[in-house]
Amino acid sequence: MAAPPTIDADSDPRVTGEYVRQVTDAHGTLTLLGVVHDHPASRYRVQHVIERVDPTVLALELPPMSIPLFEQYAATDRTPPTFGGEMSAAIQAASPESVVGIDRPTGGFFRRLGRTLLRERPSLDTIRRVVANAVETTEHALLCRAAAAVGARTSVRFEVDSPIPHDTTWTDSPDEQARDEREQVRRSRSFMSAFRTASRSRAARLEDDAREAAMATRLAELHEQDSDIVCVVGIDHLDSLAERLGEAE
Repeated sequence: MAAPPTIDADSDPRVTGEYVRQVTDAHGTLTLLGVVHDHPASRYRVQHVIERVDPTVLALELPPMSIPLFEQYAATDRTPPTFGGEMSAAIQAASPESVVGIDRPTGGFFRRLGRTLLRERPSLDTIRRVVANAVETTEHALLCRAAAAVGARTSVRFEVDSPIPHDTTWTDSPDEQARDEREQVRRSRSFMSAFRTASRSRAARLEDDAREAAMATRLAELHEQDSDIVCVVGIDHLDSLAERLGEAE
């Protein structure tokens, strides 16, 4: 495993190797940043790292068709942006021309999902859940695209997703933000561990497998074409993507 990057000498607790993974090869450096969605510590981390790494490509855990909306969120003098959480914060810190969405719905995801269903042959109920989830995420991506189209023609900005509340805010100390973020991660992992034991979670597992495989494939393609890449993903996907991209733990 390549060592996580040394981001700064100030040892800010929000910017550590704990939620950073790095793959370095002949093509350059691919840095994966794990985030807790809408958390102030995560927003700080992505902006801090991106400003210092100055990547040629910024890849985000967003559908490609949602990117224009988050670019609009990022186009503000306010830091961090009011809307869009850590994703718009990441765009604000990067070059707009370098932003790529790698999450579903994409052709790669649906091909992976179809192959996974054929291989696993799940129950009809599980297939229904998978299809319902796919329809829901596609509808949401289309909503983001429509909101971006309205925003491009007017000064109106639609907040498509309600921000996730946390027990800390942007005005709290770095130590308090980092502590709360770690607690959020601990709770999430405890929940996911229990959730995976439930039979109803098989649809989510199948979808996540196809989703992470498709994101990893897209990142590998981008990495072959460009030198330095930063990718922002939910912490729950961080280690899986790193392993799929060939990072030995």
